[in-house]
This record gives sequence, C-alpha cells and structure tokens, in this order.
Amino acid sequence: MKNLGMIVNLRKPEAVSMAGKLLQWGKDNGCSFLLPRQEASVLTTAGLDDEQWLKTVELAIVIGGDGTFLRAARYIMGTDIILHGINMGHLGFLALSRPDEIEHDLENIMSDKFEVLERRVLKCSLCHDDSILHKIYALNDIVLTTNAIARLLHIEILFNQRFFCEMPADGAIVASATGSTAYALSAGGPVVPPQMNAMILAPLCAHTLYSRPIIASEDDCISLTPRGTSRDIMLTQDGQLAYEVLPGDRIDVRLSRSKKIRTLNLPGRNFLDVVREKFGWGQAFR
Repeated sequence: MKNLGMIVNLRKPEAVSMAGKLLQWGKDNGCSFLLPRQEASVLTTAGLDDEQWLKTVELAIVIGGDGTFLRAARYIMGTDIILHGINMGHLGFLALSRPDEIEHDLENIMSDKFEVLERRVLKCSLCHDDSILHKIYALNDIVLTTNAIARLLHIEILFNQRFFCEMPADGAIVASATGSTAYALSAGGPVVPPQMNAMILAPLCAHTLYSRPIIASEDDCISLTPRGTSRDIMLTQDGQLAYEVLPGDRIDVRLSRSKKIRTLNLPGRNFLDVVREKFGWGQAFR
C-alpha cells in the first residue's frame, strides 16, 4: 500500500485529534496520508479535490464511527478503494480498529498483512408508474417507514415479481449481510457474516403474529409497495438519506452485481471476534 487516504468525522474533536496523531505517525514512519480538501482545511495540510483523491488513493483510513464509515462508503462507491475504520464510538461493526491499536494495525497494513473482504451492496430502484425515480445504493439497509406518529403501513411484498404477502406494520427493512448487525438486528433479524451473499427482510413492529424476518438469496429481488392513502411515507438509505414515497410506488431491492465495498480483515481478528466482543457473548454479567 503506497497511497493511503484519510476520511475524518470533523464533528468529533477526538476524531480530529486522532487524525492529527496519524499524520504525525506517517511523517515519522515515511508514510503520507492523502486528504480530501474538507479534511485538509481543518487539519491545516494540503488536500486533493474529490476526483483526484478518488483516482489516487488505494486504501482509506476512516476515523469516526459506523456513520462516518457509511458516508465514506457512499463517497468511494464504484472505485476499488479499500476502507478501514477506527471506531471512535461504541457499538460499531464497520469501524473495527480501536484507537489504542491503530498504529499496530497500520504496521500490518504497510506490510501487506491483511486480507480484503468484498461486501455486497444493496441496489434499490424507487419506481413511480413503472418509471425509475431514484437509483440508490446502500451498504447497510433500505428502510420503508412512515413519518406519522403511530401510523400503520400496509406493505405489499413481492419476491421476484411474485406476490408474497401484504403486511400491516410500522415499516420494513431490507438489509445486506453487512447491515444485519444494524437496524435489522433491533427488529429481530439474524446476525449474518458479511461475506455471505444474502439479504434480510425484517418487518418493523408488524401487526400480525406470522411476520418474521426472512433471508433471501443473492439472486432474489424483494419488492415493497405501500398501499392505502397515507402520503407521509419515506425511504431511507443507510439511515442517512431520505426519499419521499407515495402510495403505489414500488421499491425493488436486490444485491448489486457491479458495486462492492472492500474492507480489511487483519491478523487475529475476524467478524465473530467482533460479535463476541460487542455483544458480550460467553461473558457473565452482574
């Protein structure tokens, strides 16, 4: 790895401080970090415009939490840039390095002691009268819900253009394997290793006894259509961007075949280690 980049949550003082320490570490170890202009202006160093940064960087260190990582994933979508996160928050599954171990992790990265994990991305088409209004890519999840307080949605669900059910619920989540430990987990969904090519359909507060999370294959297409008259419906992308949805609009979600997000597996650390640590599995609690 010769061209390392850096993406920083500039709203977190501890993340900005960590970025400054890494810039100094790079100078001391013959390694320079390339920064986008916004980060560079805050850290008072030279920066690159977006196009040049995306063409030059091979691996980017993301300093923040999972929210920062998701923003970085959108930023580099469609490139071969590898992302590796430093978790400055708490319950994070995307930013895997801790601040106290990042220097050791960087030494492994500089020595090519890592494996690359390709994470499948959700491709979502929001359609109105069979015309595509938006094409959306999400690393974690696509969520259909209502803005109204305590308002019920009736969602028609199709698998591969075949009717599956009409579900009364507060909403529905379609998550990737990576997103299985995000919003879908709180809706009762399973934990799925990120290397699996699968999607999860998880209802939000379903008003039936039969509604349970379902795992779909990499070749499936899940279609969601809100029925009724409510005009206070929205679709969210990775919990960060929102789109207006009208009754009768169709949301088609599948795994993208062309776009993936590449991350690192470092020596002595894998997904199950992170799950055990974050959930406290196998540990006694007082």
